[in-house]
Amino acid sequence: MAARWIDLADPSREEVLGAVPPQVDPVVVDALVAPAVVDREPRPLVEAHGSYVFAVLVSMEPTPEGVRHQEIGVVATPELIVTVRKTPAGGPAFDPGALYPAVDAGEPVGIVFQHLVDDVADSYLGLLDAIYAEIDRLEDAIDTLRPSQVRLRLAELRHELLHRRRTVSATRAGVRRILDGRVEVNGGALFPARVERLFADTYDTLVRVTEELDVARDLLASVRDHMQAKVAENQNEVGKKLTVIASLVLVPSLVVGFFGQNFEGEFQRPWWTLGVSTGIILASTAVQLALFRWRRWI
Repeated sequence: MAARWIDLADPSREEVLGAVPPQVDPVVVDALVAPAVVDREPRPLVEAHGSYVFAVLVSMEPTPEGVRHQEIGVVATPELIVTVRKTPAGGPAFDPGALYPAVDAGEPVGIVFQHLVDDVADSYLGLLDAIYAEIDRLEDAIDTLRPSQVRLRLAELRHELLHRRRTVSATRAGVRRILDGRVEVNGGALFPARVERLFADTYDTLVRVTEELDVARDLLASVRDHMQAKVAENQNEVGKKLTVIASLVLVPSLVVGFFGQNFEGEFQRPWWTLGVSTGIILASTAVQLALFRWRRWI
């Protein structure tokens, strides 16, 4: 049966009630009409409610300011699919263009729903590219940024990865419930076997995204190790320079102390005391500098 699709963007309660079937739970209606919350990331879910399926999908779009979450609420029956798109702060709502070919081709609701979930999963692949690019930029900037700046950006990226993986894992769990047959309407008419096979491809994509996020976390750990090695190397360089300076000062201090202690009455003869001590100081400094240069310490 060809799907009937109703798409709503930031609707009122009356618009939602006029679009969804009358048996939809009021709690579901409240979730559909609730505006997008700025300081809270929506949590994906897929649930069976007897004669219909309720789902919350979250597309993630990378932007220069961060990641924009685009929430889509879905109510699906064997004859009807209703999508409710919520406009996030600072950006447009989710673009449902991927659904038009399936709807125009007269595909059933299960196929249309799969196209929507698959399009959301594809947005996670674009997010992965943005994450990898940010990690590469951070690693390239380690030599120019202060360690405190690198540590701050590493903490931010780890925090972001945690939230992105949580969203992807929740979406993957919802798709898995469809594959297991735990999400279905009465009679099993919404997700027949051929639709479940399509969802298997989407599930594979979500598994790949989850694994890639784990790889990104390992790359962040490598960047942290690189930064720590760079800090240790800089500290060694500072310690080496201080040691060289101390070594250059040590011999002159010894010479001056020795002459001052043992030749107190002889300093009226500068050709002996001042000349010899100065010569020893200059010669020892030159020898030390030559030795340090030969050993590549400076």
